[in-house]
Amino acid sequence: MMTHPFRKAVEDGDHAAVVDLLAEDVVFTSPVVFKPYAGKAITSAILGAVIEVFEDFHYVREVADPGGRDLVLVFEARVGDRALQGCDILHFGADGRIDDLTVMVRPLSAAQALQAAMAARFDAIAKEASAAS
Repeated sequence: MMTHPFRKAVEDGDHAAVVDLLAEDVVFTSPVVFKPYAGKAITSAILGAVIEVFEDFHYVREVADPGGRDLVLVFEARVGDRALQGCDILHFGADGRIDDLTVMVRPLSAAQALQAAMAARFDAIAKEASAAS
């Protein structure tokens, strides 16, 4: 089975390649905030910060829709001293770009550590997103 380009880009740490796979109107649903974020610029900035926050990140499983429009990538990582499991749930538009990206993580203590780490970077995330849009 061939590795999906999103998975390869994430595993290679190639943020530009990840961003190239996003639709302009992508909707990103975070595990630590109530409201989804809409748009490529903010999603790119958030994903860039996540790369800095997650340690020992690696995918452990890939579940693909036979029709090719949905993909779930299960991962493991750490945030500080908290081990976590999570998944990236991707939906692809007709053009093959990611138009919906939902991230889920567990356990709650790891999600709380992730929320704290991301909150500390939110000003930088907002500045990056506004500079890119």
